[in-house]
Amino acid sequence: MALPSTVPVRYSEEEAGYVSFRPVVRQTFGFRELLDMILSVTGKDAARVGQILRAGTIAFRSYRYWWTGFEPAEAELRAALAEFPDADPARAFSAGECTLVVLESGGVAAREIAELARDAGSARRWFTRGNLWQILLAEAERVAPTYHGYSYARRADVYRRDLAPEEAAALAAEAGRVAPRALQHFARAIADTRRLLLVCPRVTGTTA
Repeated sequence: MALPSTVPVRYSEEEAGYVSFRPVVRQTFGFRELLDMILSVTGKDAARVGQILRAGTIAFRSYRYWWTGFEPAEAELRAALAEFPDADPARAFSAGECTLVVLESGGVAAREIAELARDAGSARRWFTRGNLWQILLAEAERVAPTYHGYSYARRADVYRRDLAPEEAAALAAEAGRVAPRALQHFARAIADTRRLLLVCPRVTGTTA
């Protein structure tokens, strides 16, 4: 079927492990708005997006969304997806475009430990030179980060800088020296970090 211009959606806060008694909210989404949310979960995978549109449900940011499922016309769905950005490994890392640093653990099942926005990380501790943001970006640039993909959830290109245990320990010590009290917990968390993810919002062309 042709893609709808709008989709009536219901959603409620999701409660894991038991029946939710949260109120259900009804809202009309534009199709692009719904597609934007789905891409944040699936990435640009036409088959997976089509499957979710047919199923009529998705979990996103602690909420469960429902709509009347429908079969999208493949050509129209691919045309709609083409309006969203693609990953671009040729994009060089630019520290000035980075707005968020995410700490991740190592191993196959890497998990997010903490994240720090540029504005928060730029806070200065009294009587010290430099700030936590400058230290993180300097370490990221010491060995060029590699392109890690495009995040539809963050509307940004993501770069990755792996850290050896000794690098993480040294970085945590340096971060602890300059971090104000409110960011000391973040500085300590760096010791357990095995990769930095550097988030750089894409500012040109069509945005997701």
